[in-house]
Amino acid sequence: MKLLPIKQLQLPVRSCSKVQRCPPAHLRIKGAWGIRKASECPSRLWKVQGLRFRSQAQRSLLGSSGCAEDKNKSRPHSRGEYNVYSTFQSHEPEFDYLKSLEIEEKINKIRWLPQQNAAHFLLSTNDKTIKLWKISERDKRAEGYNLKDEDGRLRDPFRITALRVPILKPMDLMVEASPRRIFANAHTYHINSISVNSDHETYLSADDLRINLWHLEITDRSFNIVDIKPANMEELTEVITAAEFHPHQCNVFVYSSSKGTIRLCDMRSSALCDRHSKFFEEPEDPSSRSFFSEIISSISDVKFSHSGRYMMTRDYLSVKVWDLNMESRPVETHQVHEYLRSKLCSLYENDCIFDKFECCWNGSDSAIMTGSYNNFFRMFDRDTRRDVTLEASRESSKPRASLKPRKVCTGGKRKKDEISVDSLDFNKKILHTAWHPADNVIAVAATNNLYIFQDKIN
Repeated sequence: MKLLPIKQLQLPVRSCSKVQRCPPAHLRIKGAWGIRKASECPSRLWKVQGLRFRSQAQRSLLGSSGCAEDKNKSRPHSRGEYNVYSTFQSHEPEFDYLKSLEIEEKINKIRWLPQQNAAHFLLSTNDKTIKLWKISERDKRAEGYNLKDEDGRLRDPFRITALRVPILKPMDLMVEASPRRIFANAHTYHINSISVNSDHETYLSADDLRINLWHLEITDRSFNIVDIKPANMEELTEVITAAEFHPHQCNVFVYSSSKGTIRLCDMRSSALCDRHSKFFEEPEDPSSRSFFSEIISSISDVKFSHSGRYMMTRDYLSVKVWDLNMESRPVETHQVHEYLRSKLCSLYENDCIFDKFECCWNGSDSAIMTGSYNNFFRMFDRDTRRDVTLEASRESSKPRASLKPRKVCTGGKRKKDEISVDSLDFNKKILHTAWHPADNVIAVAATNNLYIFQDKIN
C-alpha cells in the first residue's frame, strides 16, 4: 500500500495565538537547578524522573528519585523568574518481603489535579504506591488560646479567670505538603502511567499488564479495566507502555504497547475493556525490517492534544500525530534523531535503545516538543513543517542570550557550528519535557538538571 505524502492530507488550519508562537523563535534561559555534572551526583537520588506544568497556572512540578519540588512563578501576569517554592519527600524506600523485592523511592509520574481552592493537589507514584498530596500555604498563626500557653503547654483551669478570644498574627510563609490518600497493593508490576480523568473524581494507573480505575476518595479498592496478562506467561507478546484519559470525554482512554500499537477504549461498552473501540497501527515496511525494528517501534509515551482531536505518540526515533478518526496511519511523522539509525547496534549494547522519551504539546496544539541525546531537545511546528534542535546546558545558556539552533553532521565535511554524530554524549539525555499551557515557557529535564526557558519576545 502506497502512503500519501503528508502534504496531501487535509488538516484543519490552526492559528497560533499572539501569546504562543509555534514554536518560540527566541528562547532564553529563565532558571536552572540541579547538579552541574552527573559525576558530582553522589547517587541516583537527584535524577529527574517526572516533570509537569499545572493547567492554566504559574506552577510546575518536578520529581526526582524520591522527592518532589514545586516551582512557582513569582508574578502571575508578568515575566517573572522561577524559583524553588517547596521541596518534600514523596516516597520512602520499601521492601516487599513476599517477593524479596526492593521498591525504590523514585517518582515515576506526577500529575496535577484541577485546583478547587487555595490549596494544590497532585498525584505521585513510584513503582507500586500512588499518593495524593495536598500543598498549602500558611502565613498566619493563631495566638491567645484559653487552655494553652504561647509555648503550647496546658494551663491550669483553676487559674483561668477571663475568657480570651484567639487572634491571628502574621508569620513567615510556610508551605506544607501532606499526604491525603495512599493508594497501594493494587499493582503486581511496575506502574508506568497515571492519568486524571476529566470528571475530576477518578484516575487510572497502568503497569505492564493491567490498567486500574481509582476513585480519589477510595483507597482500599480499584476496578481493573484492562488486563492483557495471558494464562501462560510464555505466550506474552507485548506489554502496556503508557495510558492516558481523553481530556474531555471521561469514558474514553488510550493505552500504547511495546509493539507500537495504540488502543482506544470506551468504558461504556463493558466493565472490562478487553475489546478496544479503535486500533491505531502503522503498517511496517518489510524492506526496512531489522533486528531492532520491534524495539524501536515500542511506544514510550502517548498524549492527547488539548482539543482532544489528535493524539501524539513517541517511539525511539520519531514522534507521530494521529487523528482519532483515522486508524490506518498517522497524519504526521516527525523524525527526532534519524541519524542514530546507523548507531542502533552500539545503542543496544549500552541499553540506551530502551530509553523512554516523553513528548508534549504546546497550548494551542500547533507545536510539539520531545527530547534527544547530548542534552538536545527538538521542537516541531505542525503548520509550517519547520523544526529546530536546541541544547539545554549551563554553558550554552547565557543570561539574556537566545538559544542557538544546533545541527548534527552525519558524515562528510563538518561545518563549524555542527556536531558530529560520533561526538554525541548518550549519557546526557532529555527524557522529560513540559510546555506551559498558556505561555511560551518550556521546562526541560536533562538527567540531573532542570532548565526553564522562555520566549524572549511575546
